[in-house]
Amino acid sequence: MERGTESGSQAYESGNGSGSVVTREALYALVWAEPMLKVAARFEVSSSYLARICGLMNVPRPERGYWAKLAFGKHTTKPELPDPQPGDQIVWSRGGGSHAVKKPLPRAPAQKLKRKPKLAALASDLHPLIRGARAHFDVDRTSYDSSYLKPAKRILVDLVVSKTGLDKALSFANQLFLELDAHDCRVVIAAHGGHMHREEVDEHEIPRKKPIENYYSRLWSPGRVTVVYVGTVAIGLTIIELSEEAEARYVKGEYVRLDQELPFKRSRHANDYSWTTKMDYPTGRLCLQAYSPDRRGKWTHQWRETKDRDLRSRIRSIVNEIMDAAPVVAGLIEEGERKAELQRLKWEQERREYDRKKAEERAAQAQQDSRDEIVKIVKTWANAKRLEEFFADAESRIEGLGPDLREKMRDRLARARNLIGGVDALERFLRWKAPSEGLAANADLDDSEDDEY
Repeated sequence: MERGTESGSQAYESGNGSGSVVTREALYALVWAEPMLKVAARFEVSSSYLARICGLMNVPRPERGYWAKLAFGKHTTKPELPDPQPGDQIVWSRGGGSHAVKKPLPRAPAQKLKRKPKLAALASDLHPLIRGARAHFDVDRTSYDSSYLKPAKRILVDLVVSKTGLDKALSFANQLFLELDAHDCRVVIAAHGGHMHREEVDEHEIPRKKPIENYYSRLWSPGRVTVVYVGTVAIGLTIIELSEEAEARYVKGEYVRLDQELPFKRSRHANDYSWTTKMDYPTGRLCLQAYSPDRRGKWTHQWRETKDRDLRSRIRSIVNEIMDAAPVVAGLIEEGERKAELQRLKWEQERREYDRKKAEERAAQAQQDSRDEIVKIVKTWANAKRLEEFFADAESRIEGLGPDLREKMRDRLARARNLIGGVDALERFLRWKAPSEGLAANADLDDSEDDEY
């Protein structure tokens, strides 16, 4: 019991408290060192919340009654910390911020993964990402100036669809994810702090030739990307309902497609305030966009439905192509990491060169400042000698004057001395700094400014 407490406190010191980073290993040591209530109190969270964090990070925790059994000396089994699965959250912080974690380069499986017949999906099976998703999408909330759905929840499967295309998209996503699972390819929502980016979405059936400058997409986007892990290679997945451009007429406060415009009666002498324009409308045809969410390696591929063939009939081939792309994506990321490392070394070299030049400039400036100061001190010394000679000569002459005039002159001489102040150049020379002293003083000043910042 004491040994467990000691290891738990060491883990706690390595990362705890509000805003600090806690690794899976540290959290595992903590929850097996003392009751969950005490561990949760350290992080100022509830025990149920910390239990959910353990679940997200795949960290086993003691069952109910564990500490009571331990207090009575009953034998209890402590499970080992399992290795993290691809996509598992590996760090957590009370503040909830994201933290950069050095991760190994992704690796594709040595051999192509084969489909497991026993795990073949049933028609009624629902993938965990699809289960309950429809209720969040089907809320009659659409993006501004479009008919694409915009759910309030952000942690959802990545779908860009209209209300009429929702069921088809969910059905396709479910079959695709189950087929990937049958090949041991794990489909999940990326872990918090995974630093994965989402590829831009162009819902137009005829893609834009050039991106519009300062274009802001009003389409819904998830808070975290949907990824499939082939080995440890993450490939992002977005299912998009394509849109087509069509002529529309403004009728009674809304735009209606010309091929769907309903006839309406109007007075023979009524003014016609209607007009036509081109607008984008969802087609019901889907597009699967796969991409590399790792910025070190850019890769994107799309599978688009046509009027003659839908994507559901191509799921097997799509899964094979995704698995075939994993080594390619891994290679691109490795090459990107190599280039990033070369760029980092180049920046470090440029920074060292910059620091060297700045140090030379500071040394030259310190030497010039020291020289200018000593020249001023010499001039001050000469002035001080002339002033001392003047006051000494004045005092000697005062002695030869009459009593009344002598007192008057002494008073004026004292006022002059007070006005001039000290004339000792040695005091200023004592405050003078040699070049090395000036550099040291500037370095101390820079350090104090950095501490304040």
